Amino acid sequence: MSAPHAPVLLAEVIQALNPAPGDVMIDATFGAGGYTRAILATGAKVVALDRDPSVQPHAEAVAADFPGRFQLVRTPFSGLSAAFAGTGEAKLDGAVFDIGVSSMQLDQAERGFSFLRDGPLDMRMSSDGESAADIVNGWDHGPLAHIFKLYGEERQSGRIASVILRRRAEAPFTRTLDLAETIEKAVGGRRGAPIHPATRVFQALRIAVNDELGELTAGLAAAEATLAPGGRLAVVTFHSLEDRIVKQFLTERTGNTPGGSRHAPVAIDSRKPSFTLQFKGAREAGEIERAANPRARSARLRAAVRTDAPAWGMAA
Repeated sequence: MSAPHAPVLLAEVIQALNPAPGDVMIDATFGAGGYTRAILATGAKVVALDRDPSVQPHAEAVAADFPGRFQLVRTPFSGLSAAFAGTGEAKLDGAVFDIGVSSMQLDQAERGFSFLRDGPLDMRMSSDGESAADIVNGWDHGPLAHIFKLYGEERQSGRIASVILRRRAEAPFTRTLDLAETIEKAVGGRRGAPIHPATRVFQALRIAVNDELGELTAGLAAAEATLAPGGRLAVVTFHSLEDRIVKQFLTERTGNTPGGSRHAPVAIDSRKPSFTLQFKGAREAGEIERAANPRARSARLRAAVRTDAPAWGMAA
């Protein structure tokens, strides 16, 4: 496969989706088309979603290789239901989400995602909304520290926010390496740390710029509302914040929410489970894949099958 981004846990995702000729699948994170091509190779159709305009050449190549069985819709996760409704297809048999930034986006310095490559401080997956520079140069100390701690799990969030405010008073941040170096100085340099000091702040900014966690939550609900009974859902995550959302969603929707104290009254939810788990817990990449693809080291796959119960956001 010549795509610049290697899909993680590909064999496990295809096993979870179990596509067959005539099935219709959504690849909610098209990227370079890795999952899409593997699904199309089984004879299924694919409706791909992506809000990043840079994926268009990959989409054109896939459309040429699989005429009549592929289409791309420019939309974030929250637009999944509307996107599928617009295709005219009668039934959705599966959906896959690969959450987070792709290696192809990180490799493009002009996108501003990487603290290792100098580029404009942007980080937008589309051209809409606030950029990372807008946030860094415009937000007050409290909101900045909050997203650094919440989305980046950065322990020195307040200190970093203070240093950013002092520096931007002299000159605004416009470049990725400028921000990365400022953060490195704020926390006292790398000092042999296993990750760059700017890693968590850049992650937090990217999540905030693209509302990634909000879009994930909306996308899961949209998949629940759109998948046909028996439809399969596969979600690959790369850090604990994403995985926690997916785990909580599936725990709730499979009716496995832990009960309260046996001495306390318990509110019984009368809604029927809208999903059943395909396997307990999460699948992780094997040693061979982790050695070949560093992205796979933190990847976790959760998968479930849609029941015939109404979506929890709808009336039962």
